[in-house]
Amino acid sequence: MTSALELAQKCFDSRHGQLLIGGVPIGEITKAYGTPLFIYDRMVLERKYQLLRKTFPPEFSISYSMKANPNPAILKFFLSKGCGLEVASSGELRLAMAAGCPSEKILFAGPGKTEPELETALRNQIGELHAESLLEIQRIGRISRYLGVQARIAIRVNPSEDAEGGAMRMGGKSAPFGIDEDQLEAVLDVALSEASIDLCGIHLFSGTQILNHATLTRQYSKGLEIARRVVERVGHQLETIDFGGGLGIPYFAGEQELDMDQLRAGIATLMSESRNSACFSGSNFIIEPGRFLVGESGVYVARVIDIKISRGKKFVIVDGGMNHHLAASGNLGQTIKRNFPVAIANKLTSVETETVDVVGPLCTPLDVLARNAKLPEAEVDDLFVVFQSGAYARTASPLGFLSHPAPPEVLVEKQQHHLIRQRGDFGAIL
Repeated sequence: MTSALELAQKCFDSRHGQLLIGGVPIGEITKAYGTPLFIYDRMVLERKYQLLRKTFPPEFSISYSMKANPNPAILKFFLSKGCGLEVASSGELRLAMAAGCPSEKILFAGPGKTEPELETALRNQIGELHAESLLEIQRIGRISRYLGVQARIAIRVNPSEDAEGGAMRMGGKSAPFGIDEDQLEAVLDVALSEASIDLCGIHLFSGTQILNHATLTRQYSKGLEIARRVVERVGHQLETIDFGGGLGIPYFAGEQELDMDQLRAGIATLMSESRNSACFSGSNFIIEPGRFLVGESGVYVARVIDIKISRGKKFVIVDGGMNHHLAASGNLGQTIKRNFPVAIANKLTSVETETVDVVGPLCTPLDVLARNAKLPEAEVDDLFVVFQSGAYARTASPLGFLSHPAPPEVLVEKQQHHLIRQRGDFGAIL
């Protein structure tokens, strides 16, 4: 992972030691909206989308995974690019439709869908329901018969072999997600016997936060292998083959960016083979990235409100914490806390002279945004920033903990900033 300064220069910019977001000094933004807050740069979103579109050939469509960041302004950006949306709850489904997503471009995945959620999806005739179990397929069949509609489903498959290399190894082991590959034949029998179900595709479930291009290529190859077997079994082409998400971004020391040139070459090889296969001549390939598209676009900013030394340890106390950014605190999947890239946003080029813990205002020892972080000497009113905060940050945090106001979100576009979610109790939306 590059340093915070290198990351700031790569994704954003700086002037006189102060971080610029979309060309706007961060101090100007915090003066307008206060702290703590999240800030997103539309140009970073644009660059990441264009890089992804350049990497994947035209046969692939993109469905943005809403769970990464469901802000309506973010959704509308990706919809403007022609993307679909992948949802994992009825709440996300409502947000997707409110943002203007055509129902046929919505995919609904995730275990434990309730009957009301399935009914809502079927009434709205969304693009696909991604079935996670035999019972769910039977439930979809029953509800679709009751509604008198045809249910378009894809079967989510938990492959028998894990594509190793992701931060979260999700395939090739016991999981609540998807249907085990070795159970696929029996499940296909049930799906094909249900007249109200249109089996239109499969969805590969394997991993996330993958930074190795070869791992992703192996994952896609495995998906094609499973798809071929399904086509042979059902006797017709699949409309969709969904390879899931999985593309990662570097957060921690020692991590390197995903090599998109190598990934593009690997996909090109796979496509040269699949284009000559009758199995896939009419299929739409889908990817569902979230973190890769939005993670680098966002920063979390908190203001230094106190500095203290306890038994030789220096603590920098800021006005936001794990209730706003659980992932940065290390309490969202980390076994051993590792720091996100952090900096003093108004002292980017200052020498890092001290090692401190940066903690939030919550009454819990878990509220540590950075441990043993090397930073310039901090002062009250300095702006502490956490990079890589566009995905799984605000949306994955316990906003109600200790009832602090939920942080606002700001989008910077063409050197203009505007509020896209107001500060308020547990995240009221504008």
